[in-house]
Amino acid sequence: MNTVMREDGIPRHRITVDEYYRMAEVGLLAPDARVELIDGEIIDMAPIGSRHGGTVIRLNRLLTRAVGDRASVAVQHPVRLDVLSEPQPDVAVLKPRHDDYMVSHATAADILLIVEVSETTLRHDLQIKQPLYARRGIPEFWIVDLKDEQIHFFRSPAGAAYTEVSADKTPGLVTLAMLPDVTVDLTGIFLRG
Repeated sequence: MNTVMREDGIPRHRITVDEYYRMAEVGLLAPDARVELIDGEIIDMAPIGSRHGGTVIRLNRLLTRAVGDRASVAVQHPVRLDVLSEPQPDVAVLKPRHDDYMVSHATAADILLIVEVSETTLRHDLQIKQPLYARRGIPEFWIVDLKDEQIHFFRSPAGAAYTEVSADKTPGLVTLAMLPDVTVDLTGIFLRG
């Protein structure tokens, strides 16, 4: 367990991913707890509403078709970014691996794209997840903002930020940064029903 001084001057104890798993093994975390570990802190995840869940299903279908065998698409699967962080992004496009990530979770080096779907968590995704993913060198990050019906695109990480940032309310064909021969059609991503 690490102690870190936060900007508010109050020391906090941060736990590692291994300690996080031990907490689950001994029953300190319920088996169905919707939590993730971010920078050594256990964070409650928002419940998944039907629009959020349907958007994840749609993204999974679109990305899986687009990448084919060139990558694996993982839905709400943990990614071990470092010793203190193991988020569960809504969608992750991963480098193909012979074991399909059965031996160990994906690491930052395995990730081509992370997508978070935001219905009530935009502030968290922008202020916490975006710098986390940039610091770990995740090459591309999208936030699908269901409230404002737009997608925020982040590419080219540098430190705790991305150097290429854009948003689009009418996304169409989008090329993946790490798979430049792959395009995904996001035209109907915000359709209802």
